[in-house]
Amino acid sequence: MKYLSLAVPLLFLALFVYALIKKVKLYDSFTAGIKGAIPLVVSLFPYLAAVLILSELFEQSGLSARMTALLAPLCKGVGIPPELSKLLLLKPFSGSGSTALLSEILGAYGADSYIGRCACVCYGSSETVFYILAVYFAGSQRKNFLKPVTIALFANLLGAVLGCLFCRFL
Repeated sequence: MKYLSLAVPLLFLALFVYALIKKVKLYDSFTAGIKGAIPLVVSLFPYLAAVLILSELFEQSGLSARMTALLAPLCKGVGIPPELSKLLLLKPFSGSGSTALLSEILGAYGADSYIGRCACVCYGSSETVFYILAVYFAGSQRKNFLKPVTIALFANLLGAVLGCLFCRFL
């Protein structure tokens, strides 16, 4: 494990040596990269702020709890433990919130339980769809969100269903 912690510093050192051999002006290249990143951050900020604010409103308004209660029987019908319905609902909106929820689930049911294994698979097989959508479409000229959101949410659901099915047999 000690050697693994050297991977990133050694990578930086190797890149530095390579740039010196190729006679690249490192500081000028670094500042040019930073200069290009500032407009991206400025264009990205409104989308990220909207996603973060809306996900917090979703949780604080009680809509999350109501939708979790509605989704629980549907989850059970497709083979997902109903205890994971809140995780499935939260993950497309918030990575850190779903990590905290995963920790709660593992604390309550245990990491080796069926629910714990399913929670880990559901967490790992899904993505924060709306965050990625905000990042991607901030730099894109196309603003048609419906098709990518539908496909990504369906892929999250399919990953959860298949993951829980595999956990049942393992």
